Amino acid sequence: MRTKVTLVLIFLNAALFLFIFYFLRPSISEATREHSRRLVLGPQAANIQKIEIIGDAEPIRMELRPDGWYLTAPMEWPVAEHAIRTILNELQLLEREASFSREDLQKSGLTLADYGLDKPSLILTLTPGTATGTPGPSVTPPIVLKVGAETKGGNRLYILSPDGDRVLVVRRTLLDSLRLSVDQLRRDKLFSIPHYEVRSLSLQVAAASTLRVRLRHEGNRWLFETPIRTRASKDRTELAISQLNGLTAATFLPQATLDLARTGLANPMLRVTLEGINRRETLLLGAAVTVEGNGPSPSSGGDVLTYAKLEDRAAIFTTSVPRALLATLRDSQEELRERRILDLDGRTITSIGLRAGNRPELTLQRLDTSPAESGGEAPGAWQVVRPLTSGGGVQTLPADTATVDRLIQQLAFLDAKKFLSDAPSAADLENWGFSRPLREISVSLAKATPSSGESAAVPGLIVLQIGIESGTQGLYYARLDKQDYVYLVDGSILNQTPVEARIYREKRLRELPAGASITGLSLSRLDGSVIFAKKLSVTETWTDVLATLPNAERTAAESLIQHLRVLRAKSIVVDTFQPTVLLDGVEKPWSYRLDLTLAFSGAGAKTEESTIFLSERTGGGTQLAGTSDFGGVVFEVEQPLLDALWALTYGPRDPGPLPVPPAATKAGAP
Repeated sequence: MRTKVTLVLIFLNAALFLFIFYFLRPSISEATREHSRRLVLGPQAANIQKIEIIGDAEPIRMELRPDGWYLTAPMEWPVAEHAIRTILNELQLLEREASFSREDLQKSGLTLADYGLDKPSLILTLTPGTATGTPGPSVTPPIVLKVGAETKGGNRLYILSPDGDRVLVVRRTLLDSLRLSVDQLRRDKLFSIPHYEVRSLSLQVAAASTLRVRLRHEGNRWLFETPIRTRASKDRTELAISQLNGLTAATFLPQATLDLARTGLANPMLRVTLEGINRRETLLLGAAVTVEGNGPSPSSGGDVLTYAKLEDRAAIFTTSVPRALLATLRDSQEELRERRILDLDGRTITSIGLRAGNRPELTLQRLDTSPAESGGEAPGAWQVVRPLTSGGGVQTLPADTATVDRLIQQLAFLDAKKFLSDAPSAADLENWGFSRPLREISVSLAKATPSSGESAAVPGLIVLQIGIESGTQGLYYARLDKQDYVYLVDGSILNQTPVEARIYREKRLRELPAGASITGLSLSRLDGSVIFAKKLSVTETWTDVLATLPNAERTAAESLIQHLRVLRAKSIVVDTFQPTVLLDGVEKPWSYRLDLTLAFSGAGAKTEESTIFLSERTGGGTQLAGTSDFGGVVFEVEQPLLDALWALTYGPRDPGPLPVPPAATKAGAP
């Protein structure tokens, strides 16, 4: 059955092919030949190099150059892409709908004047290009089309054939495409280099003609080349380039009235150059347009109407420039400069060192080992490295990843509030506190090769120094040790970078493994009285042991056991353990003792005792705890653990809610 279907389909395909080849192909070929015969210009229309339109107004001339079509008269200016496409498409598809020879006109007693062709409304001269289609000397004579009157219906047009022997009837759309004004033909945008192609931006201000600012695009960043070598703000630079690409010519000044001195273009207020791939364009901005006797011309939407010209063209025009863009370009050395001091984008930080005055340096170190190599430590985890107070050496403690990430984010977004000096003297650095900085932050980066377009690898170590407070309240002097630039930064960076190990310690103090359990729990006052004490036998579970307790006490004990398995601190108060605790500014002894018996199963099964001391509750949500475990620490208890402790220590003495007062006696009752 399948074979029969296949054979039938093959037969039908063969029959369809024969039908198309023998019956449809001749008619298609004939239609194609007929269409070609009706074309007015033929293949020459696909190779036009110059166009001249002569009509009632001044002649318009356009020519094709390597970088596109340009107006050559009445001004030198690029042609709008959509306008030239409309004209070329109309010429390439121009068909005669009827035609008759001049001999037939004479026999009928008619002349070219009857069709408006004795004095044509438009004369169109087309110059074909080279045989290869590229701009160059023409190999054929120009083609001249004379446009006459419209037909009586108004939707057709009489033209004289290029050889002058026939009158042709064509669509009126030809006349519509050729009657575009100069303003409609010229390109509005001043710059033709798209923002993504720009490789450099150069600026020169008239007030400081010796100062030239040049920015270069490398890889994914922008850099100042002159007058200083430093980073530029990628966002602000690309925004300025996008705004420059959005500038348009408003009105053109007549050639007879051009005056460079009056327009301020003899010594331009601003010279802006964009460089792309194998091309560059320069815009000159002159004086603001003024209304005779009334000062500057009114601006719209915060824009300034300014005289301008392109460096390689004679035409002078006006353009509306946003005030914010003008301010950015005039003060580009500061406005386009990268305000973020530390270049950390896309960089891997391996360690952060913190130093305050003469105190020992505190180091936050990234652990890049795999979980198998580090005993379960996640890749990218951090540790605190601090020097020991006695005997030398260092102590390592797990670091809180969220706290370290927050520190990195604060460093990455540390910005300059003001660029104070690019070449400070040694005396300036001394006066601003850099001989003994209030804070020194060392950021070590993983080795990185230069990205595409970058000239050098990023340095492996960045050292930020914070000096003393400046004359502006809240702002401090700051600098990088390998650069001369001095900034003013917000003083909050000092609070965000404390040199205290406890701030960065892991808040999860202990997490029992899956095979470990709490087999004994005792909460007592240090005066010896026991508040709660339970211990599991070999066959018991906590559910069995706690089943006989009142609901409130049982719930509190279950919560206590749960949160002691994963013991977390709300915050680390002191990173050493002492037999007393500071409460409300007074050293006091601990009030409670919490003893745990921990049992570990598996190979080398053992039991372990752990003790946590507790203070009295201070305030609604604060209670301190301390232990000599985990290297010694005093911490603030988290709320769930605090609530469980409260229920066990004060629950039995809780009088409960206040009694509801009796209802008031109704007025008038006996």
